[in-house]
Amino acid sequence: ISIDEPLFEQVDNLAHELNTSRSRIFALAVTEFIQRHKNQKLLEAINAAYDDVPEVKEESLKSMMRSKHLKMVKGQW
Repeated sequence: ISIDEPLFEQVDNLAHELNTSRSRIFALAVTEFIQRHKNQKLLEAINAAYDDVPEVKEESLKSMMRSKHLKMVKGQW
């Protein structure tokens, strides 16, 4: 792996501070990076699923359900 000298020095200092190896620092960093990437992909998939525009059938059904729910709630108050 090739990295810039300033970054290498920061990793080396952190490894000494945490009393661990540079390899462990890199492994932790890559693990966190991969997890963040997976989380981002999951978020994108969730957002894409919710971006779907409801079909006319769905909107009609929702409207009917709202109307029935309103009638039920009014009767309870």
